[in-house]
Amino acid sequence: MTPRATRSPKRANDDSLNAALAALKAVARRSGVARSLHRQVEERLLQSIVDATASLFDAEAASIALFERDPDRLEYRVASGAQGAGAVGLTVDPSQGIAGFVFSTGQAVALSDVAADPRFDQEAARRTGYVPRSIAAVPLLDDEGSIGVLQVLDKRGFDSFSLRDMELLAVFAGQATTAITATRVQRGTGRILADVLSGLADDGLTTAQVEALVSEATRGLDDHADTPFWHLVDHVEALRRLGERDLTLVADILNVVARHAERAPRRR
Repeated sequence: MTPRATRSPKRANDDSLNAALAALKAVARRSGVARSLHRQVEERLLQSIVDATASLFDAEAASIALFERDPDRLEYRVASGAQGAGAVGLTVDPSQGIAGFVFSTGQAVALSDVAADPRFDQEAARRTGYVPRSIAAVPLLDDEGSIGVLQVLDKRGFDSFSLRDMELLAVFAGQATTAITATRVQRGTGRILADVLSGLADDGLTTAQVEALVSEATRGLDDHADTPFWHLVDHVEALRRLGERDLTLVADILNVVARHAERAPRRR
C-alpha cells in the first residue's frame, strides 16, 4: 500500500497563512460594502433627528459629531437649522472644545455665555461661519462608552437651556445612538472574521472555499429574517466580483422583474 504523502510543516503553515490572508481580504471587502450601505442609511436617520431637534427647540442650529479613528477626531456628520450647514464635514480634536469635553467626559453641558467658557473653541466656531451665544450638548453613549455628541445652539427667545431642555435633548441623543449602526458593522466584521478563522482547516483552502466560509458567517449575523442586512451585503459583494457580461445579464434580469412588478396588481 502506497503511504499517504504528507506536507512539510512549512508547507502546512504557508497554506494556513494564505487561507487566513484570503479570509481577511474577503471580510474586508464585505466590511467596505457594509459601511457604504450603512453610512447612507445612518446619515438619513441622523439628519431626521437633528432636524427634529432644531425644530423642537426652535434653535439656530443642531448638529451631531461622531468619533472617528485614524486619526482620532470628532467629525460633524449632520446639522440642521438656519446656522447649521457650515458645521457639516468639520473635524475637531476629540478632547478639545465643548464637544470634546462632552465626548471625553460623558457629561452633558449647558452654557448661556459660550464665549466666557475657557473650553470653547473660537477657531472651530469661526470655521463653521457661526459663533453661538448659548449651547447645550449631550454625549451619545452606547454600551462601550461615548461615540459622539449632539449639540443645540441658541434657542430662540431664551438665553439659556433649562433642565427640561436637557432631559429632552438626552432623549434625542438616545435615538441618535440607536440609529448609529456603524458600530454594528464593526462588531459584525469582527464576528465574521472570528468565525471564519476558527473554521480554517490545516489543509489549504481554495479561494472559493474561503469565500463560501465568509458568506456563511455573513448570513449568520442577521438576527431577523425581515431585516437581512448582512445577507444583502454578501450579495452586493458577489455582484462586485462579476465580469461585465455577467453584470449586464443581472441588470437585464432586474429590469424584467421591475417591469413585471409594475404590471402586477397591487394588494389593497
